[in-house]
Amino acid sequence: MVSLRGWPSFPERLPDFDPAAAPERPDDLFLTWLTEAGEHVLAPHAVTLSTVDQDGAPDARVVILKDVGPDGWAVATSSESPKGRQLSANPRAALTFFWPGRGRQVRARGLVTPASADASADDFLARPPASRVEAYLGRQSEVLADHGQLTEAAAEAERWVAENPGTAPETWTRYLVRPATVEFWQAAHDRRHLRLRYRLDGDSWVRERLWP
Repeated sequence: MVSLRGWPSFPERLPDFDPAAAPERPDDLFLTWLTEAGEHVLAPHAVTLSTVDQDGAPDARVVILKDVGPDGWAVATSSESPKGRQLSANPRAALTFFWPGRGRQVRARGLVTPASADASADDFLARPPASRVEAYLGRQSEVLADHGQLTEAAAEAERWVAENPGTAPETWTRYLVRPATVEFWQAAHDRRHLRLRYRLDGDSWVRERLWP
């Protein structure tokens, strides 16, 4: 067994965080942290999306957060993908952001609802051409027995996207995670990490300090 102890986890200098000065809403604090993370790490909007499969087992993968607003925290995928099917059967999810260059983590959990068909189509058409082609390949996560099949499917998808630039697949779905809790975690070298949880109570957010 190879020991993984001793590798540095965080930079020597960590940012300050005063939970008492945090804004009333978690999305305001999140956007501040996201902007700061973007100055230190690549793809700060990459997020681990966790769902539950039909057997009740957790499943997780990294996706890109589209935006954050009053309607929710948005991600997008095909409704026929594994995560799309899981969200249809059990519309709850967790989002986890980790920015080691800042010693920060954000966790959000809540119900998930699909956006309107128009909003989902707009999301798809805003994707780069290569990303639109990838979405038309279909059969995500199925076993690929022959690489030639992928080559053929990609050529067909490229042709379709080129000939139908304003069309989005009906299965493409923008999902809105509506957090019931959002936790902000700031690392400290003395291990007395700062944890601030926002908990939705009716229409208001309650801020709570947590033990490390």
